[in-house]
Amino acid sequence: MEKLARQLATIGGSYPFTTRWHVRDIASGRETNHEGDVPMPSASTRKTSILMAAMAAVNAGLLRLEDQVVLEARLQKDVASGTYRYMTPGCVIPFRDVLVNMMITSDNVCTQAVLERLGPETMDSYCHGIGMTGTHHRGLIPPLGIGWDHPVDAVATTTQSDQVLLLNLILRGTEDAMVARRLGSTPELCRLAMDILSWQVLRNLIPSLLPYGTKVAHKTGRGRRGRMDAGIIFEGGRPLFILAAATDWVPEAMPDGLPGFAASFGSIGRVARACWDGLRG
Repeated sequence: MEKLARQLATIGGSYPFTTRWHVRDIASGRETNHEGDVPMPSASTRKTSILMAAMAAVNAGLLRLEDQVVLEARLQKDVASGTYRYMTPGCVIPFRDVLVNMMITSDNVCTQAVLERLGPETMDSYCHGIGMTGTHHRGLIPPLGIGWDHPVDAVATTTQSDQVLLLNLILRGTEDAMVARRLGSTPELCRLAMDILSWQVLRNLIPSLLPYGTKVAHKTGRGRRGRMDAGIIFEGGRPLFILAAATDWVPEAMPDGLPGFAASFGSIGRVARACWDGLRG
């Protein structure tokens, strides 16, 4: 782990912006991080905790996966991600599919529909109750037009260590009812959450430099200040490691004129590849 940590630090240090990460080797349980407890904009990586809060509500009988949800025109206003902002207003889909679209296309029409049913004010208590003490949800979706230099507490925030904690609980909860209960869930619902995470279609961060077809159960994020991704990486059907990585203060353009977000993809992709090479076998 010490050698891997040095490699990751070298990768992060080669870019003119901040790269924070936390990695957990599943086989040994060993972990290492760089500024893993520093709160930073979560962007859509927070949606994994929203997903699990929704699963807890389903388990408690407050919501049902088969409930029909009307995606109203008001939910399409000022939305910058996903596909349902372009759909005919009034589309009706099951709550299960709302959760799927919130995760795999990061659809913020669906995110608002989920949070309205959960009560956005409940999210901090849910996260803190399961140990994600560095995570704070603010608002339904990020405000459009927020400046690049916005303060961290102007948006929802999380830490890379919180994201690894959550993903580890979901993974363990797929087989251990007591761990699932800590999430307010069941092994069956944890397995559904794992499936949804593995259906992610936005794969330009953690999976970008991994072998083609590598299974990654993850959630990406696109913030004004950077990009982020947190997921479980599998090898041959076996979970290999959990990685949360995020960039911050990424410039609009790099010194060579290319966009900063592309370098952000490169930083996180290289971190993930180093973990893949260092933790296999």
